[in-house]
Amino acid sequence: MNNHQKCKLTAIWFITTLVSAEAVAQESESFDAEAKYQATCFACHGTGQAHAPVVGDTIEWEIRLEKGFNTLVQSTINGLNGMMPARGLCSDCTDDNLKAIVQFMLDESQ
Repeated sequence: MNNHQKCKLTAIWFITTLVSAEAVAQESESFDAEAKYQATCFACHGTGQAHAPVVGDTIEWEIRLEKGFNTLVQSTINGLNGMMPARGLCSDCTDDNLKAIVQFMLDESQ
């Protein structure tokens, strides 16, 4: 492979990386944590099903927040005690999406 071909491949890689980064940034900016909560989390966290803390129940969320925000997010990602399903059954949510949903639920429970 000559220098011209290497340069061309490097330019293609660079452009592809920029386009991918832009797509991820746009996706995260357009993510609606409240809408996703309503679609995937409300069944339990809006009703108390399976002993889930209900959004708006300040005391229950304060108790969970004592473990730390990152622990709440990890419990959301990994599931908890056989009751909270991994990723909250949101198979198309990224870790950052789940983090945003947890933050939304906390904000609504203040």
